[in-house]
Amino acid sequence: MKRSTLPSRTPRRVLAVAATACGAAFLAAAPASAHVHAVPDATAAGGYSVVTFRVPNESDAAATTSVRVTLPTDHPFTYVATRPVAGWTATVTEGALPEPVETDGVTVTRAPLTITWTADPGTAGIGVGQFEEFEANVGPLPEEGTRITLPTVQTYADGEVADWADVAAEGAAEPEHPAPEFTTTAAADGADAHGAHGATTADDTADDTADGAADDAAQESARGSDPLARGLAGGGLVLGLAALVVVLLRRQR
Repeated sequence: MKRSTLPSRTPRRVLAVAATACGAAFLAAAPASAHVHAVPDATAAGGYSVVTFRVPNESDAAATTSVRVTLPTDHPFTYVATRPVAGWTATVTEGALPEPVETDGVTVTRAPLTITWTADPGTAGIGVGQFEEFEANVGPLPEEGTRITLPTVQTYADGEVADWADVAAEGAAEPEHPAPEFTTTAAADGADAHGAHGATTADDTADDTADGAADDAAQESARGSDPLARGLAGGGLVLGLAALVVVLLRRQR
């Protein structure tokens, strides 16, 4: 009995299809452009969040020496603290709000307005082809569904300035210089029991455990625009397609 065989051109078709799919996967995974990202570890309204600002150096010749983040004034953070970064000095600047804001029954007229990280004298800053992460603990977060934009100015050693301040309309394409942003989610149970620095008391432990899964889901959602996460997803798809090609070629042989 004769064994049926595939046409000789089948492997070529398989390889062509796989190559096309691989290319599409990489295009889908690649970000439109590298820019400053704000990645919160929690987004629940009324709570506190450690926001990581991921700053890539896009210059071909100069290091980044300063990063300034503008904080919201329509729903101000009454608490802001920074995590130390070796070789950098962080400065939180407070000032008067454009107009008073009611927060939890309290009228707020002054609040932190900016956070500036400056490379210390004699340090390299963020070198060409590198990135740095800066963290700030902020809160309390405003009501669910609030879009928090954090315009950021990135200054280079040669005087070049990148102003990441463009805000896209809902559903519109990403602008050329998008401002870092995230959106708040539903309040977690017992969120109002958190202290000014985001710590919890012993009575909050059980609630925090239950809320952990929700906060993790919110964090993964916020990181969905992270170029690294998209790159890893695209890489996994490419590996799967490559395995399919190997199997088909073995069958043909």
